[in-house]
Amino acid sequence: MPDARADVAIVGGGITGLSAALRLADSGVDVAVFDAGRNAGSDANAGSLHVQLQSRFLRLFPDQAPNVEASLPAYLEAVRVWQRLDQRLGGVDLVRKGGLMLAETAEQLDFLEHKAEREAKHGLDVEILDRDAVERIAPWLGPQVFGAEICRDEGKLNPLVANKALRKTVLGLGVRIEPAEVLAVRASGAGVVLTHEGGTSEFDQVILAASWGTARLAVPLGGRVPVAWEPLHMNITEQAEYVIEHLIQHAERPITLKQFRSGQIVIGGGWEARFDPDVGTPEVVESSMIGNVSLAARIAPGIRNLRVIRTWAGLNTTADGKSIIGPLEPHRNVFIAVPGDAGYTLGPLIGQMAADMVLGETPEMDPSPYAPSRFL
Repeated sequence: MPDARADVAIVGGGITGLSAALRLADSGVDVAVFDAGRNAGSDANAGSLHVQLQSRFLRLFPDQAPNVEASLPAYLEAVRVWQRLDQRLGGVDLVRKGGLMLAETAEQLDFLEHKAEREAKHGLDVEILDRDAVERIAPWLGPQVFGAEICRDEGKLNPLVANKALRKTVLGLGVRIEPAEVLAVRASGAGVVLTHEGGTSEFDQVILAASWGTARLAVPLGGRVPVAWEPLHMNITEQAEYVIEHLIQHAERPITLKQFRSGQIVIGGGWEARFDPDVGTPEVVESSMIGNVSLAARIAPGIRNLRVIRTWAGLNTTADGKSIIGPLEPHRNVFIAVPGDAGYTLGPLIGQMAADMVLGETPEMDPSPYAPSRFL
């Protein structure tokens, strides 16, 4: 644990916390990042850059859909931040050919048409494609695909490459990454005291970027950050010829499909996993694996003979459909940085916005709609 005093502590060493650390370190701030290293959503992420409204989210959380829709400009900005980060880190296998949301019936395509109309009003580059148009850009899809919506703002990247490169970069700037769980946060005069596995440390300011773990830390400070975990399932195949350039989703069925430049195909899309916090780590559910890969093989018949070389579960963070960014009132030196739905996509933007607020600078986007004070 650090004996030397740092200006700012960041709780959470995922994509959001490290992005905040990068912004602060670039400005000459002394930063310490505390990361428990367990159940990290960034380390379990599959690398989708989501922008369009996900049909899965609209089905499961219809009460939160208006907040996600209102946040669509943030997703556009988040992808632009990723593009800058890709250049800064020397490449993270970022590909931005767009995302296809597939329809297998006329009714599903009608749903996508109405969805696209809503998205276009927020500045998204979307278009409805008939079967012939889909065939021209994705001939590997199954014959049952009736049409699709393409969102040209979407993309994909390799999170293993991105996480490693970002960590190396912030360490090179002098950021200290402490492998310790933060047990409590309390205000102390003009500073903030963190109680962690190695003892206590005091800082001028703190950013809580621990995804669903932020809720527990905010309570003793009198704050309410209503976030929860959502255990989800993912698979990755052996290498194959690189043909899947787009991020693939479905109008009704739970699926995401993307291929890394390495040739491996990542299959996910919101199939459930199991998590008991008393046990410690999320667990794979066999039925999810079977259902997930079976659906992928239906959509893309050419991958049927590929072997699944790894399957795993990770924890997604859910709130009210919007990100949570800003000071935790009445503590002006405690800041929350929790992305909304599709947290890995939003992480760099949210981390940088929180860092800007710590620095007293104006963030790239207006943070007021995402303030934690909305939960008071």
